[in-house]
Amino acid sequence: MEFYNKVKSQQDQPDQGELKVSVFTEDGTRPVENALVRISYTGESGQTVEEVRTDSSGQTPILELKTPPLEYSMEPVEEQPYAEYTIQVQAEGFENTEIAGTQVLPGVVAQQSIKMAFQAEASFERLVIGPHTLFAEYPPKIEEAEIKPVNESGEIVLSRVVIPEYIVVHDGSVNDTTAPDYYVRYKDYIKNVASSEIYATWPDDTIRANILAIMSFTLNRVYTEWYRNKGKDFTITSSTAYDHKWIRGRNVFDSISRITDELFENYLSRPDVRQPILTQYCDGRMVQCRSRGWMTQWGSKSLGDQGYSPIEILRYFYGNDMYINVAEEISGIPSSWPGYDLNIGATGEKVRQLQEQLNVIAGAYPAIPKVGEDGIYGERTSESVRKFQNVFGLPETGITDYQTWYKIQEIYVAVSRIAELN
Repeated sequence: MEFYNKVKSQQDQPDQGELKVSVFTEDGTRPVENALVRISYTGESGQTVEEVRTDSSGQTPILELKTPPLEYSMEPVEEQPYAEYTIQVQAEGFENTEIAGTQVLPGVVAQQSIKMAFQAEASFERLVIGPHTLFAEYPPKIEEAEIKPVNESGEIVLSRVVIPEYIVVHDGSVNDTTAPDYYVRYKDYIKNVASSEIYATWPDDTIRANILAIMSFTLNRVYTEWYRNKGKDFTITSSTAYDHKWIRGRNVFDSISRITDELFENYLSRPDVRQPILTQYCDGRMVQCRSRGWMTQWGSKSLGDQGYSPIEILRYFYGNDMYINVAEEISGIPSSWPGYDLNIGATGEKVRQLQEQLNVIAGAYPAIPKVGEDGIYGERTSESVRKFQNVFGLPETGITDYQTWYKIQEIYVAVSRIAELN
Protein backbone atom coordinates (compact mmCIF):
# COMPACT_ATOMS: atom_id res chain seq x y z
CA MET A 1 0.00 0.00 0.00
CA GLU A 2 2.86 2.37 0.81
CA PHE A 3 4.23 1.99 -2.74
CA TYR A 4 0.94 2.88 -4.35
CA ASN A 5 0.44 5.90 -2.11
CA LYS A 6 3.93 7.01 -3.12
CA VAL A 7 3.13 6.53 -6.82
CA LYS A 8 -0.05 8.58 -6.51
CA SER A 9 1.58 11.40 -4.57
CA GLN A 10 4.86 11.70 -6.46
CA GLN A 11 5.62 15.38 -6.48
CA ASP A 12 3.72 17.58 -8.91
CA GLN A 13 4.09 15.58 -12.12
CA PRO A 14 4.60 11.84 -11.59
CA ASP A 15 5.93 9.87 -14.54
CA GLN A 16 3.44 8.18 -16.82
CA GLY A 17 3.33 4.98 -18.79
CA GLU A 18 0.77 3.70 -21.22
CA LEU A 19 -1.41 0.58 -21.20
CA LYS A 20 -3.37 -1.03 -24.01
CA VAL A 21 -5.63 -3.99 -23.28
CA SER A 22 -6.64 -6.50 -25.98
CA VAL A 23 -9.43 -8.96 -25.21
CA PHE A 24 -9.76 -12.22 -27.14
CA THR A 25 -11.70 -15.45 -27.00
CA GLU A 26 -9.98 -18.30 -25.17
CA ASP A 27 -8.34 -19.64 -28.35
CA GLY A 28 -6.75 -16.21 -28.89
CA THR A 29 -8.01 -15.69 -32.44
CA ARG A 30 -11.28 -13.73 -32.10
CA PRO A 31 -11.63 -10.27 -30.58
CA VAL A 32 -14.24 -9.67 -27.89
CA GLU A 33 -16.11 -6.46 -28.70
CA ASN A 34 -17.74 -4.17 -26.13
CA ALA A 35 -16.08 -5.83 -23.15
CA LEU A 36 -16.08 -3.68 -20.02
CA VAL A 37 -12.51 -3.12 -18.79
CA ARG A 38 -11.89 -1.68 -15.32
CA ILE A 39 -8.38 -0.77 -14.16
CA SER A 40 -7.29 -0.16 -10.59
CA TYR A 41 -4.08 -0.15 -8.58
CA THR A 42 -3.21 -3.70 -7.53
CA GLY A 43 -4.12 -3.97 -3.87
CA GLU A 44 -6.85 -1.35 -4.27
CA SER A 45 -9.23 -3.14 -6.66
CA GLY A 46 -12.22 -1.21 -5.33
CA GLN A 47 -10.83 2.11 -6.58
CA THR A 48 -11.16 2.21 -10.36
CA VAL A 49 -8.78 4.61 -12.13
CA GLU A 50 -10.00 3.86 -15.69
CA GLU A 51 -13.14 2.27 -17.14
CA VAL A 52 -13.42 1.69 -20.89
CA ARG A 53 -14.94 -0.68 -23.44
CA THR A 54 -13.24 -2.59 -26.22
CA ASP A 55 -13.77 -1.77 -29.90
CA SER A 56 -14.57 -4.20 -32.75
CA SER A 57 -10.95 -5.40 -32.65
CA GLY A 58 -11.23 -6.22 -28.93
CA GLN A 59 -8.97 -3.34 -27.94
CA THR A 60 -9.10 -0.45 -25.54
CA PRO A 61 -7.66 2.96 -26.33
CA ILE A 62 -4.11 3.53 -25.08
CA LEU A 63 -4.51 4.67 -21.48
CA GLU A 64 -2.08 6.91 -19.60
CA LEU A 65 -1.31 5.66 -16.08
CA LYS A 66 0.93 6.82 -13.25
CA THR A 67 4.27 5.10 -12.73
CA PRO A 68 7.37 5.49 -10.58
CA PRO A 69 10.14 7.76 -11.94
CA LEU A 70 12.02 6.62 -15.06
CA GLU A 71 15.36 6.60 -13.25
CA TYR A 72 14.22 3.69 -11.06
CA SER A 73 14.51 1.38 -14.08
CA MET A 74 17.73 2.88 -15.41
CA GLU A 75 20.01 2.04 -12.47
CA PRO A 76 19.90 -0.77 -9.88
CA VAL A 77 17.89 0.73 -6.99
CA GLU A 78 15.82 -0.64 -4.12
CA GLU A 79 12.60 1.06 -5.25
CA GLN A 80 10.16 -0.82 -7.48
CA PRO A 81 10.49 0.75 -10.95
CA TYR A 82 7.08 -0.21 -12.31
CA ALA A 83 3.50 0.31 -11.18
CA GLU A 84 1.19 -2.68 -10.85
CA TYR A 85 -2.39 -2.52 -12.02
CA THR A 86 -5.32 -4.92 -11.78
CA ILE A 87 -7.51 -5.35 -14.87
CA GLN A 88 -11.06 -6.68 -14.54
CA VAL A 89 -12.97 -7.63 -17.69
CA GLN A 90 -16.65 -8.42 -18.15
CA ALA A 91 -18.35 -9.38 -21.40
CA GLU A 92 -21.71 -10.94 -22.14
CA GLY A 93 -21.43 -14.68 -22.62
CA PHE A 94 -17.93 -14.93 -21.08
CA GLU A 95 -16.48 -15.68 -17.67
CA ASN A 96 -15.53 -12.60 -15.68
CA THR A 97 -11.74 -12.34 -15.81
CA GLU A 98 -9.17 -10.53 -13.70
CA ILE A 99 -5.42 -10.09 -14.05
CA ALA A 100 -3.56 -8.67 -11.06
CA GLY A 101 -0.06 -7.27 -11.31
CA THR A 102 0.11 -5.92 -14.86
CA GLN A 103 3.38 -4.00 -14.93
CA VAL A 104 3.48 -0.47 -16.36
CA LEU A 105 6.80 1.33 -16.91
CA PRO A 106 7.21 5.03 -17.71
CA GLY A 107 7.50 6.10 -21.34
CA VAL A 108 6.59 2.77 -22.96
CA VAL A 109 3.34 1.00 -23.85
CA ALA A 110 2.41 -2.04 -21.78
CA GLN A 111 0.39 -4.45 -23.92
CA GLN A 112 -1.91 -6.72 -21.92
CA SER A 113 -3.70 -9.52 -23.76
CA ILE A 114 -6.59 -11.18 -21.96
CA LYS A 115 -8.27 -14.39 -23.10
CA MET A 116 -11.82 -14.97 -21.96
CA ALA A 117 -13.50 -18.37 -21.68
CA PHE A 118 -17.09 -18.79 -22.81
CA GLN A 119 -19.39 -18.87 -19.82
CA ALA A 120 -20.93 -22.23 -18.97
CA GLU A 121 -22.22 -21.06 -15.60
CA ALA A 122 -21.49 -18.28 -13.13
CA SER A 123 -17.70 -18.33 -12.82
CA PHE A 124 -14.64 -16.15 -12.36
CA GLU A 125 -11.01 -16.50 -13.45
CA ARG A 126 -8.16 -14.63 -11.73
CA LEU A 127 -4.51 -14.60 -12.75
CA VAL A 128 -1.69 -13.03 -10.70
CA ILE A 129 1.47 -11.85 -12.45
CA GLY A 130 4.63 -12.37 -10.43
CA PRO A 131 7.37 -9.75 -9.92
CA HIS A 132 10.08 -8.87 -12.41
CA THR A 133 13.36 -10.78 -12.08
CA LEU A 134 15.42 -7.58 -11.77
CA PHE A 135 13.37 -6.53 -8.74
CA ALA A 136 12.64 -9.76 -6.88
CA GLU A 137 14.93 -12.64 -5.93
CA TYR A 138 14.76 -15.75 -8.08
CA PRO A 139 16.98 -18.87 -8.05
CA PRO A 140 20.30 -18.24 -9.84
CA LYS A 141 21.08 -20.16 -13.04
CA ILE A 142 22.74 -23.55 -12.67
CA GLU A 143 25.82 -23.46 -14.91
CA GLU A 144 25.77 -25.64 -18.04
CA ALA A 145 28.07 -26.13 -21.01
CA GLU A 146 27.17 -23.61 -23.73
CA ILE A 147 27.63 -26.26 -26.45
CA LYS A 148 25.85 -29.55 -25.89
CA PRO A 149 27.23 -32.96 -26.90
CA VAL A 150 25.18 -34.31 -29.79
CA ASN A 151 26.87 -37.60 -30.66
CA GLU A 152 25.85 -39.68 -27.68
CA SER A 153 23.94 -42.86 -28.44
CA GLY A 154 20.20 -42.40 -28.43
CA GLU A 155 20.18 -38.59 -28.53
CA ILE A 156 17.62 -36.86 -30.70
CA VAL A 157 18.97 -33.75 -32.40
CA LEU A 158 17.39 -31.73 -35.20
CA SER A 159 19.20 -31.74 -38.54
CA ARG A 160 19.06 -27.95 -38.89
CA VAL A 161 18.09 -24.87 -36.91
CA VAL A 162 14.35 -24.26 -37.25
CA ILE A 163 12.26 -21.50 -35.69
CA PRO A 164 9.39 -23.49 -34.13
CA GLU A 165 5.82 -22.31 -34.32
CA TYR A 166 5.19 -23.39 -30.71
CA ILE A 167 7.27 -24.49 -27.76
CA VAL A 168 6.03 -26.36 -24.70
CA VAL A 169 6.75 -24.47 -21.48
CA HIS A 170 6.83 -26.42 -18.22
CA ASP A 171 5.64 -23.88 -15.64
CA GLY A 172 7.90 -24.99 -12.79
CA SER A 173 11.24 -26.66 -12.13
CA VAL A 174 12.42 -29.61 -14.21
CA ASN A 175 11.35 -32.37 -11.82
CA ASP A 176 8.12 -30.80 -10.57
CA THR A 177 5.59 -33.28 -11.92
CA THR A 178 2.66 -31.18 -10.64
CA ALA A 179 3.58 -28.16 -12.78
CA PRO A 180 1.40 -27.66 -15.87
CA ASP A 181 2.71 -27.47 -19.43
CA TYR A 182 1.61 -24.76 -21.87
CA TYR A 183 1.86 -24.57 -25.66
CA VAL A 184 3.17 -21.08 -26.41
CA ARG A 185 3.94 -19.43 -29.73
CA TYR A 186 7.70 -19.01 -30.05
CA LYS A 187 7.63 -15.23 -30.54
CA ASP A 188 5.12 -14.79 -27.70
CA TYR A 189 7.43 -16.81 -25.45
CA ILE A 190 10.44 -14.61 -26.29
CA LYS A 191 8.43 -11.41 -25.71
CA ASN A 192 7.15 -12.73 -22.36
CA VAL A 193 10.63 -13.71 -21.13
CA ALA A 194 12.25 -10.45 -22.23
CA SER A 195 9.47 -8.42 -20.56
CA SER A 196 10.00 -10.48 -17.38
CA GLU A 197 13.80 -10.20 -17.30
CA ILE A 198 14.86 -6.78 -18.66
CA TYR A 199 13.32 -3.32 -18.55
CA ALA A 200 11.67 -2.05 -21.72
CA THR A 201 12.96 1.44 -20.93
CA TRP A 202 16.55 0.38 -21.72
CA PRO A 203 18.37 1.35 -24.96
CA ASP A 204 17.11 -0.52 -28.02
CA ASP A 205 20.51 -2.10 -28.70
CA THR A 206 20.69 -3.41 -25.13
CA ILE A 207 17.24 -4.92 -25.63
CA ARG A 208 18.40 -6.44 -28.94
CA ALA A 209 21.45 -8.03 -27.32
CA ASN A 210 19.36 -9.56 -24.54
CA ILE A 211 16.67 -10.82 -26.91
CA LEU A 212 19.33 -12.45 -29.10
CA ALA A 213 20.71 -14.21 -26.01
CA ILE A 214 17.23 -15.37 -24.95
CA MET A 215 16.43 -16.65 -28.45
CA SER A 216 19.75 -18.47 -28.86
CA PHE A 217 19.37 -20.19 -25.48
CA THR A 218 15.81 -21.20 -26.34
CA LEU A 219 16.75 -22.52 -29.79
CA ASN A 220 19.56 -24.57 -28.22
CA ARG A 221 16.91 -26.30 -26.11
CA VAL A 222 14.83 -26.84 -29.26
CA TYR A 223 17.71 -27.98 -31.48
CA THR A 224 19.21 -30.45 -29.00
CA GLU A 225 15.80 -31.69 -27.75
CA TRP A 226 17.44 -31.22 -24.35
CA TYR A 227 14.55 -32.15 -22.07
CA ARG A 228 12.93 -34.69 -24.36
CA ASN A 229 16.19 -36.62 -24.35
CA LYS A 230 15.78 -36.77 -20.56
CA GLY A 231 12.32 -38.31 -20.88
CA LYS A 232 10.38 -35.05 -20.43
CA ASP A 233 7.44 -33.87 -22.54
CA PHE A 234 8.38 -30.21 -22.71
CA THR A 235 10.83 -27.88 -24.48
CA ILE A 236 11.83 -25.54 -21.68
CA THR A 237 10.93 -24.60 -18.10
CA SER A 238 9.91 -21.35 -16.41
CA SER A 239 12.51 -21.86 -13.67
CA THR A 240 15.39 -19.37 -13.63
CA ALA A 241 17.58 -22.10 -12.12
CA TYR A 242 17.40 -24.00 -15.41
CA ASP A 243 16.07 -21.68 -18.10
CA HIS A 244 14.24 -18.33 -18.31
CA LYS A 245 11.49 -16.65 -16.35
CA TRP A 246 8.23 -17.05 -18.27
CA ILE A 247 5.12 -15.76 -16.48
CA ARG A 248 1.77 -17.02 -17.71
CA GLY A 249 -0.55 -14.21 -18.78
CA ARG A 250 1.86 -11.36 -18.16
CA ASN A 251 1.88 -8.18 -20.25
CA VAL A 252 4.64 -7.41 -22.73
CA PHE A 253 6.01 -4.02 -23.80
CA ASP A 254 5.88 -2.36 -27.21
CA SER A 255 9.66 -1.88 -27.53
CA ILE A 256 10.33 -5.53 -26.69
CA SER A 257 7.55 -6.73 -29.01
CA ARG A 258 8.85 -4.63 -31.90
CA ILE A 259 12.46 -5.81 -31.51
CA THR A 260 11.43 -9.47 -31.17
CA ASP A 261 9.45 -9.21 -34.42
CA GLU A 262 12.53 -7.67 -36.04
CA LEU A 263 14.99 -10.37 -34.87
CA PHE A 264 13.00 -13.58 -34.44
CA GLU A 265 14.83 -15.53 -37.19
CA ASN A 266 18.22 -14.97 -35.52
CA TYR A 267 20.36 -16.81 -32.99
CA LEU A 268 23.99 -16.77 -31.82
CA SER A 269 26.74 -18.99 -33.21
CA ARG A 270 30.41 -19.76 -32.90
CA PRO A 271 32.61 -20.88 -35.83
CA ASP A 272 32.22 -24.55 -36.76
CA VAL A 273 29.40 -25.08 -34.25
CA ARG A 274 26.07 -26.00 -35.83
CA GLN A 275 23.85 -25.62 -32.77
CA PRO A 276 22.69 -22.27 -31.36
CA ILE A 277 24.84 -21.28 -28.39
CA LEU A 278 23.36 -21.75 -24.91
CA THR A 279 23.89 -18.11 -23.95
CA GLN A 280 23.60 -17.96 -20.16
CA TYR A 281 23.45 -14.69 -18.25
CA CYS A 282 22.64 -13.14 -14.87
CA ASP A 283 21.52 -9.75 -13.61
CA GLY A 284 24.98 -8.65 -12.40
CA ARG A 285 23.62 -7.11 -9.23
CA MET A 286 21.92 -9.73 -7.05
CA VAL A 287 23.77 -12.54 -8.86
CA GLN A 288 27.32 -12.30 -10.26
CA CYS A 289 28.49 -14.35 -13.24
CA ARG A 290 31.23 -12.44 -15.10
CA SER A 291 33.83 -14.99 -13.95
CA ARG A 292 31.86 -17.62 -15.89
CA GLY A 293 32.03 -15.62 -19.11
CA TRP A 294 28.33 -14.80 -19.07
CA MET A 295 26.54 -11.59 -19.95
CA THR A 296 25.18 -9.46 -17.12
CA GLN A 297 21.93 -7.66 -17.82
CA TRP A 298 22.86 -4.47 -15.97
CA GLY A 299 26.27 -4.56 -17.67
CA SER A 300 24.58 -4.80 -21.07
CA LYS A 301 22.50 -1.77 -20.15
CA SER A 302 25.64 0.21 -19.31
CA LEU A 303 27.23 -0.70 -22.66
CA GLY A 304 24.03 0.27 -24.49
CA ASP A 305 24.19 3.65 -22.77
CA GLN A 306 27.71 4.04 -24.19
CA GLY A 307 26.52 3.38 -27.75
CA TYR A 308 27.66 -0.23 -28.14
CA SER A 309 25.87 -2.17 -30.89
CA PRO A 310 24.13 -5.49 -30.09
CA ILE A 311 27.00 -7.62 -31.43
CA GLU A 312 29.55 -5.46 -29.60
CA ILE A 313 27.63 -5.97 -26.35
CA LEU A 314 27.46 -9.72 -26.91
CA ARG A 315 31.14 -10.02 -27.83
CA TYR A 316 32.16 -7.97 -24.81
CA PHE A 317 30.74 -10.73 -22.60
CA TYR A 318 30.88 -13.91 -24.68
CA GLY A 319 34.03 -13.30 -26.75
CA ASN A 320 34.92 -12.03 -30.20
CA ASP A 321 34.09 -15.31 -31.97
CA MET A 322 30.37 -14.89 -31.30
CA TYR A 323 28.30 -13.94 -34.33
CA ILE A 324 24.64 -13.62 -35.35
CA ASN A 325 23.19 -16.36 -37.55
CA VAL A 326 19.84 -16.85 -39.31
CA ALA A 327 17.68 -19.96 -38.96
CA GLU A 328 17.21 -22.13 -42.03
CA GLU A 329 13.45 -22.51 -41.66
CA ILE A 330 10.45 -20.93 -39.95
CA SER A 331 7.70 -23.38 -39.00
CA GLY A 332 4.01 -22.65 -39.42
CA ILE A 333 4.45 -19.92 -42.05
CA PRO A 334 2.53 -20.47 -45.31
CA SER A 335 4.58 -18.01 -47.38
CA SER A 336 8.09 -16.67 -46.81
CA TRP A 337 9.11 -13.01 -46.81
CA PRO A 338 9.61 -11.78 -50.41
CA GLY A 339 12.88 -10.10 -49.45
CA TYR A 340 11.69 -6.51 -50.01
CA ASP A 341 8.94 -4.19 -48.76
CA LEU A 342 5.59 -4.31 -50.53
CA ASN A 343 4.22 -0.83 -51.17
CA ILE A 344 1.87 0.98 -53.54
CA GLY A 345 2.74 -0.05 -57.09
CA ALA A 346 4.00 -3.54 -56.20
CA THR A 347 2.47 -6.41 -58.19
CA GLY A 348 2.68 -10.16 -58.39
CA GLU A 349 1.90 -13.38 -56.59
CA LYS A 350 3.21 -12.22 -53.21
CA VAL A 351 0.79 -9.28 -53.31
CA ARG A 352 -2.07 -11.60 -54.22
CA GLN A 353 -1.17 -13.93 -51.31
CA LEU A 354 -1.11 -10.93 -49.00
CA GLN A 355 -4.53 -9.78 -50.17
CA GLU A 356 -6.04 -13.24 -49.75
CA GLN A 357 -4.66 -13.49 -46.21
CA LEU A 358 -5.88 -10.01 -45.25
CA ASN A 359 -9.39 -10.94 -46.38
CA VAL A 360 -9.39 -14.09 -44.22
CA ILE A 361 -8.16 -12.06 -41.24
CA ALA A 362 -10.84 -9.41 -41.89
CA GLY A 363 -13.47 -12.09 -41.32
CA ALA A 364 -12.41 -12.16 -37.66
CA TYR A 365 -11.38 -8.49 -37.38
CA PRO A 366 -14.07 -6.46 -39.17
CA ALA A 367 -12.22 -3.17 -38.64
CA ILE A 368 -9.73 -4.36 -41.29
CA PRO A 369 -11.18 -3.54 -44.73
CA LYS A 370 -11.34 -6.32 -47.33
CA VAL A 371 -9.51 -5.81 -50.63
CA GLY A 372 -9.64 -7.05 -54.20
CA GLU A 373 -7.42 -10.08 -54.77
CA ASP A 374 -5.89 -8.75 -58.00
CA GLY A 375 -2.18 -8.88 -57.16
CA ILE A 376 -1.88 -5.07 -57.35
CA TYR A 377 -0.80 -3.16 -54.22
CA GLY A 378 -3.04 -0.11 -54.48
CA GLU A 379 -4.45 2.43 -52.04
CA ARG A 380 -7.07 0.04 -50.67
CA THR A 381 -4.49 -2.67 -49.96
CA SER A 382 -2.29 -0.07 -48.29
CA GLU A 383 -5.20 1.07 -46.11
CA SER A 384 -6.03 -2.53 -45.16
CA VAL A 385 -2.39 -3.09 -44.16
CA ARG A 386 -2.38 0.16 -42.19
CA LYS A 387 -5.46 -0.90 -40.23
CA PHE A 388 -3.92 -4.35 -39.63
CA GLN A 389 -0.83 -2.61 -38.26
CA ASN A 390 -3.01 -0.47 -36.00
CA VAL A 391 -4.86 -3.51 -34.62
CA PHE A 392 -1.70 -5.51 -33.96
CA GLY A 393 0.54 -2.78 -32.57
CA LEU A 394 2.86 -2.23 -35.55
CA PRO A 395 3.99 1.12 -36.99
CA GLU A 396 1.11 2.35 -39.17
CA THR A 397 2.85 2.85 -42.51
CA GLY A 398 0.62 0.93 -44.92
CA ILE A 399 3.81 -0.75 -46.16
CA THR A 400 4.22 -4.50 -45.75
CA ASP A 401 7.72 -4.69 -44.31
CA TYR A 402 9.41 -7.74 -42.75
CA GLN A 403 7.66 -7.47 -39.39
CA THR A 404 4.24 -6.82 -40.94
CA TRP A 405 4.58 -9.70 -43.41
CA TYR A 406 5.31 -12.25 -40.69
CA LYS A 407 2.62 -10.87 -38.38
CA ILE A 408 0.06 -11.25 -41.17
CA GLN A 409 1.26 -14.84 -41.71
CA GLU A 410 0.92 -15.58 -37.98
CA ILE A 411 -2.59 -14.14 -37.63
CA TYR A 412 -3.73 -15.71 -40.91
CA VAL A 413 -2.65 -19.17 -39.75
CA ALA A 414 -4.41 -18.75 -36.39
CA VAL A 415 -7.67 -17.45 -37.87
CA SER A 416 -7.83 -19.96 -40.72
CA ARG A 417 -7.19 -22.90 -38.38
CA ILE A 418 -10.12 -21.91 -36.21
CA ALA A 419 -12.29 -21.48 -39.32
CA GLU A 420 -11.37 -25.02 -40.40
CA LEU A 421 -12.35 -26.39 -36.98
CA ASN A 422 -15.70 -24.65 -37.19
